[in-house]
Amino acid sequence: MQRLRDVLADGVATVCRAAEVSANELTYAFFGLPAYGEVRSAIPSIDAAVRAALGHDRFGCDNDMVCGWAGSLGGADGINVISGTGSMTYGEHAEDRALVGGWGELIGDEGSGYWIGAQGLRAFSQMSDGRRPPGPLLDVLRDRLGLEADLDLVDVVMHRWQGSRRQVAALSPVVVDAARAGDACAAEILADAGAELAALVEATRRRLGYSDGEAVPVSYSGGVFSAIEVRDAFTRALARSAADYRLSDPLYPPVVGAALYAARLAGTPLNDRARTALRSAALDR
Repeated sequence: MQRLRDVLADGVATVCRAAEVSANELTYAFFGLPAYGEVRSAIPSIDAAVRAALGHDRFGCDNDMVCGWAGSLGGADGINVISGTGSMTYGEHAEDRALVGGWGELIGDEGSGYWIGAQGLRAFSQMSDGRRPPGPLLDVLRDRLGLEADLDLVDVVMHRWQGSRRQVAALSPVVVDAARAGDACAAEILADAGAELAALVEATRRRLGYSDGEAVPVSYSGGVFSAIEVRDAFTRALARSAADYRLSDPLYPPVVGAALYAARLAGTPLNDRARTALRSAALDR
């Protein structure tokens, strides 16, 4: 909690310095925080840390998925799916809200960077053993990790990295490189990732109560979607559904989504001119 308090205090001070305003001049603020709400007993302490950083009560807090949703769809009804280190969806429809996924790497996070990296590591071990036909993934991963012997993978991942979620997720581009080098197993992993992410969207649609035939706006965020292979597989999986999904590129990045949501919570949604200015500023960064 002390680390959280320090990060929030530094972040608020940095933003206010850049904007040349004081925290007290802020009409409203929204904080999208990873894992917010997952440990309910911690919510009062987190809210208190935000209050201390701002010096007032004009703020809202929620999971950082809300920022991705508000940014990608401009705060309109629909569903946002994120695939970065982890994976999850958030959507709103009329008065309903739903968050699906986000169970962590040991339980879920299907289609995420971690999931792709872990699947790639499993495929490497199977290829090395002869349990699966060898492919370019072997040499791509050997080169990436500097392995002198294949079994050194255990030392790297389990001992040096201590099973680090971030380090394993960082291997997802290696799987992409292997797929582009013609590795059928790596290509299958990426296709499965897209299908898993589409399944999250489908579950979210049902929980939000969209009726059959009703248009469902969908967008995305997170680094995994930078891989065209995952994006195409995701698009194909949505197209196979009976639902009327309307997939679009994100309108704004999540950081702008936080500003849009703050204005909405304050009861003063930003007008088109303000949205255009925010979009231009975000693109210039």
